[in-house]
Amino acid sequence: MPRIPDGLKITWLGHATFLLETQGGKRVLIDPWVMGNPACPDDRKDVGDLDAMLITHAHFDHIGDAVEIARDKTPQVVSIPETSHWLGDKGVENLVEMNKGGTVEVAGIRAHMTHAVHSCGLPDGSYGGEAAGYVIELEDGFKLYHSGDTAVFSDMALIGKLLEPDVALLPIGDHYTMGPRSAAEAVRMLGVKTVIPMHFGTFPVLVGTPDDLRREAGDMDGLEVVDLEPGGTLGG
Repeated sequence: MPRIPDGLKITWLGHATFLLETQGGKRVLIDPWVMGNPACPDDRKDVGDLDAMLITHAHFDHIGDAVEIARDKTPQVVSIPETSHWLGDKGVENLVEMNKGGTVEVAGIRAHMTHAVHSCGLPDGSYGGEAAGYVIELEDGFKLYHSGDTAVFSDMALIGKLLEPDVALLPIGDHYTMGPRSAAEAVRMLGVKTVIPMHFGTFPVLVGTPDDLRREAGDMDGLEVVDLEPGGTLGG
């Protein structure tokens, strides 16, 4: 099993949605798409109490349930300014707007917003700013990189150098994001030893698989590709 801190739980709710339960007892949801997410198990669609919610970008399959969850659970909600303003117009409170290169502290953790290469339109067709990713620094300094939807890009090497993530959550589905070959190159640049694939299998067009990633990354000694099922948890 990958080495992650005792007490940390990383639960994949399908597609790009993750629930983090930190060593300090905080609950953080990334990319809130659960009720309408066909990959999310029915018994996981109520995400429970939340301390923070991070949104990588404004496409429906990442923000689809943000307004409802934010109104119900009242977490701090982190996103790029244009998306934050749209959420505010929908009645969402506790908004924390930020931009790429910046760092904010929410719920006792630090969120570093990183670049992503992807489009970013809101569900109503308006401009949502730009797509982003996050390196999430937990209470003990352990770091997870959620890349958001993205192509591979050379500055992932800078993310690895400057922010030094321990675990990467990377899309592998192809078509709308990078596929397994590009994801393997992302792993090389990031320098991580643990990868949790995401954004695959939800729809037929998302054809990349964890086994494809393992083959493409076969030259990297010690790399662990953690193949979670939707609703599955790493850690405990």
